[in-house]
Amino acid sequence: MTDGLVVVDKPQGWTSHQVVGRCRRLFGTKKVGHAGTLDPMATGVLLVGVNRATRLLGHLAGHDKTYTATIRLGQATVTDDAEGDVVSAAGAAGITVGAVEAALPAFTGLISQVPSSVSAIKVAGKRAYAVVRAGGEVDLAAREVTVSRFDVLGAREEQADGLRVLDLDVVIDCTSGTYIRALARDLGATLSCGGHLTALRRSRVGAFGLDLVALDADGLAGEVAPPLLGMAEVARRAFDVIEVDGDQAIDIGFGRALDLPLPADPTALVHSDRLLALYRPGPGGTAIPLAVLA
Repeated sequence: MTDGLVVVDKPQGWTSHQVVGRCRRLFGTKKVGHAGTLDPMATGVLLVGVNRATRLLGHLAGHDKTYTATIRLGQATVTDDAEGDVVSAAGAAGITVGAVEAALPAFTGLISQVPSSVSAIKVAGKRAYAVVRAGGEVDLAAREVTVSRFDVLGAREEQADGLRVLDLDVVIDCTSGTYIRALARDLGATLSCGGHLTALRRSRVGAFGLDLVALDADGLAGEVAPPLLGMAEVARRAFDVIEVDGDQAIDIGFGRALDLPLPADPTALVHSDRLLALYRPGPGGTAIPLAVLA
């Protein structure tokens, strides 16, 4: 199988681009990409598409995600995570888990969030993180995201630079585009003590979780490419699927519109266990091609 998806457990310290570069060597092709960047500090699920599966990545990146993270209350940093310099250190004396949990409802549901200043968002043609790391400032617009779960799993008091801080282990379910660093920053601001992220692990992207990992740190350092998740299997996990007949398969191969009501945008069209295309609903119960893969 030369087309498909591999679920990578990205090691800490690796960039997503480095993972892609290593996968190009392992699979012997330049046509490799990933769905949803993970910062070098973060670990966990990174979806990597090989050959034709790269055309699915934009659709997969938009799926909901689950993260586990550690938030440190009592210090704020320029990058909203442990890699940046501390810009304020009020400490977390008097901050209780009860106070934290009372603040969390404001960060669940549909919320307006200003992305972290070291995000990859472009400002005047430059990445925001490049501007900040060069000593500049950025003013990013707020955007709406949905956080469906923000739970505290545990808490412990620590000492940092002579101050009492509070480390929270949390789990978060959220829509694509949510910045976990920004949640840590804003929770600290709400509690008037500052906050930043000290650890982040992505455990799920849509229907793809850590149970499907085929490449980890050892595998990335090795020389053997793992089996790929086939295109049809990826489609069945990620999209609504319709099985089409032989005549429809021919029309799909030519990118023709179909007289076929679809349940979702996009819908995967499969024939004989082959993913032929992604289609979207058109006018009058028709189906219009979004990405023809056959």
